[in-house]
Amino acid sequence: MLPDLIETLSTATFWVAVLRIATPLILGTMGVLLCERAGVLNLGIEGIMVAGAFTGWLAVYAGQGLWTGMAVAALTGAVFGLLHGWLTVTLALSQHVAGLGITLFATSVSYYSYRVLFPKVSSPPTIAPFGEIHGWLDTIPWAGPVLGALTPPTLFALAVVPALAWLLMRTPAGLAIRAVGESPAAAESAGIDVARVRIAAVAAGSALMGMAGAFLTMAAFNAFFFNMINGRGWVCVALVVFGSWRPGKALLGALLFAFFDALQLRLAQSAGDVLPYQFWLMLPFILSILALIAVSRKAAYPQALMKPYRKGER
Repeated sequence: MLPDLIETLSTATFWVAVLRIATPLILGTMGVLLCERAGVLNLGIEGIMVAGAFTGWLAVYAGQGLWTGMAVAALTGAVFGLLHGWLTVTLALSQHVAGLGITLFATSVSYYSYRVLFPKVSSPPTIAPFGEIHGWLDTIPWAGPVLGALTPPTLFALAVVPALAWLLMRTPAGLAIRAVGESPAAAESAGIDVARVRIAAVAAGSALMGMAGAFLTMAAFNAFFFNMINGRGWVCVALVVFGSWRPGKALLGALLFAFFDALQLRLAQSAGDVLPYQFWLMLPFILSILALIAVSRKAAYPQALMKPYRKGER
């Protein structure tokens, strides 16, 4: 098995698979991180990803362009984010309950809409998904075969990470987001509208979650089907803790999980019937949980996370 493992790790196709698996995790994790940096836990991510996957795919199926479909998915996510922000920030309801409610609502609406629009289909209708980039990227030494075989949304997801890090650490808007996530009372005393900043952060983070779901229907697959998100949203929530609420470390966590996920597929093939396939399916989750336990003890979470704030409170 060891020679097969070494051969697998040395192939470009394996690393392409890692980055493709990681793409929705990266987008979703950055979305969760942005929400939580502002002090709002968004457990609606699983449903928002479903809704983004459905509306983005539906827009393309109706004749729109692929990037238009991604924009529709982002808009869908932002709408659900505004709903979540209204429930948790304006009404100060439980962030856990509101998030789970958003997940159930967004998932149910998506599935119901699919059944209404396609009542008699025996197999999911397909679209033409994003293709591989290739071109000048293929000429880059060593990394060319990997980068050229990626799709544009993957490069977009990778670009989101430094962009978000720059936003949070180098801009006045990022300072406001971090301030309302650490001490909303101090932020308010400095003239920051806590509710507005939190709702804006939740809407923007949810837009990234919608795009994460759309990647699955428009790049990883070419159709929408039930249960395609398959718990990826919950993985993103865990990856934010793994990354200590820092974009760079969260990216490493997403790549680590994707590495384990891609590896288990190869190990299951090379091992044959030595172990049941369920063992290989749970392997990336077990390894990720162990990594999460090892890292999260020292994680410095936003101090106002999950704490409702009403204007004028001290």
